[in-house]
Amino acid sequence: MTESIPSLTESSAWKALEAHAATNRALHLRDLFAQDPTRGERLKVEAAGVYLDYSKNRITEETVKLLLQLAEESGLRSRIDAMFRGEKINVTEKRAVLHVALRAPIGDKILVDGVDVVPLVHGVLDKMAVFANSVRSGEWKGYTGKPIRNVINIGIGGSDLGPVMAYEALRHYSQRDLTFRFVSNVDGTDIAEATRDLDAEETLFIISSKTFTTLETMTNAHTARAWALETLKHSGAIAKHFVAVSTNAEEVEHFGIDTANMFGFWDWVGGRYSMDSAIGLSTMIAIGPDNFRRLLSGFHEMDAHFRNAPFERNLPVLLGLLAIYNNNFLGAQSVAVLPYEQYLKRFPAYLQQLTMESNGKHVTLDGTGVEYQTGPIYWGEPGTNGQHSFYQLIHQGTRLVPCDFIAFAQPLNSIGRHHDILIANVFAQAEALAFGKTTQEVEADGTPPWLAPHRIFDGNRPSNTILLDRLTPATLGKLVALYEHSVFTQGAIWKIDSFDQWGVELGKVLAQRIVPELESSKEENLKHDSSTNALIRQYRSIQKEGAK
Repeated sequence: MTESIPSLTESSAWKALEAHAATNRALHLRDLFAQDPTRGERLKVEAAGVYLDYSKNRITEETVKLLLQLAEESGLRSRIDAMFRGEKINVTEKRAVLHVALRAPIGDKILVDGVDVVPLVHGVLDKMAVFANSVRSGEWKGYTGKPIRNVINIGIGGSDLGPVMAYEALRHYSQRDLTFRFVSNVDGTDIAEATRDLDAEETLFIISSKTFTTLETMTNAHTARAWALETLKHSGAIAKHFVAVSTNAEEVEHFGIDTANMFGFWDWVGGRYSMDSAIGLSTMIAIGPDNFRRLLSGFHEMDAHFRNAPFERNLPVLLGLLAIYNNNFLGAQSVAVLPYEQYLKRFPAYLQQLTMESNGKHVTLDGTGVEYQTGPIYWGEPGTNGQHSFYQLIHQGTRLVPCDFIAFAQPLNSIGRHHDILIANVFAQAEALAFGKTTQEVEADGTPPWLAPHRIFDGNRPSNTILLDRLTPATLGKLVALYEHSVFTQGAIWKIDSFDQWGVELGKVLAQRIVPELESSKEENLKHDSSTNALIRQYRSIQKEGAK
């Protein structure tokens, strides 16, 4: 049994924060900045090549002090140390949580059950590099002797969201004579559109599934196999056009993949933390082994900062603490992530899994129901697109939506004034959210009284601005690790297990039961609720009519 955990809401720091938030709720950012002209220079941290301006949050120095006290009282430091030591902090699955080992440099030592895993990690990386180089150079040939020109990654969840986000984020560095596509949805349209215009003789599939039994992934994999064999005709061709990222050698071999081309990982790597493991094989093929190692070095730099920096200057800790304050003490229910970089268009979707699958939990580590809100909803779009979509609600709606603005000082594609206009919008939006526009300011513009209420901006909307030099493989690694460890910080304080995901299981189990019922022509007695039974019958009826 898990040892009973002291109540978070009974801690002195939590109670102090509740009282503090109640008395400071009326504070406005306009007043806070007016009272302290140096606020913007003080409430910021710069480390590991990342500049975080958190001055536009509804906080004072006392707020920060109390949040840091909450981190100390919650045992955050000991939780960080336990993770880096390889202790089994994923308590419900009895596993270590060591995505940090995936980017540890050779020579570091990280033990899991007495075994140093760093050499194992680098062994897989070296194997990936050899394979990636052979594909990139054209040395790897398909069954008919043609070089590979198309790479399709088939996975779901962390086996898809990480690779597709990384490919889009680092497309600037990718080998442009190779085409990359990503298939995750079991909807047949996904695999159909991904393969429609490709030549099977030049196409390589990466099947990413730890167990090689994931329903969606293996359904798509078998469809891809059938598609390839329509052209290639011989089952022996599979070994030249399919590789696996998996730990199940028996199933991989049964599928027809040469186990020499199976790239493994470990149970201490969670799916949503695996983009820098063998799951990133498509990323390495796209950007090359050298750039992939630069990606890992960026991850590691942020890991070291998180592990060693004092909490008051620790980027992930501060980001996590501010998220807790906005969520638990100001009542915000979501966080908008707004990257002003087109290459990061899939970053919000990636963060949705990282944050909500990690911290969408309703019990603490000992199984006790929580008494407070845990994971907020993360969502967003790249700027400036979002400004012409949902920013209206953020600025003048009735919900409080804290925002993370992400920007890069140097563009990858320098075209005229584009980048200055882009960055001007980042700074302007954060300024507008914080300070708004008062009745007096609106009227001073000559706005008629009847229209004035519509043009008033209350302001006082909290935001962080994260500024980096340039989007490189290394800075992407830093940015992802920043959010990984912010999620960890929040979960540690909420006393939940951020590394299991039992919530995804029930629907999958029920789906396995319903599939044969949908496919059956018999009118057997269905044993679901009346709604589900009716839906199954209606589906069958439509299918039957369509088959006539």
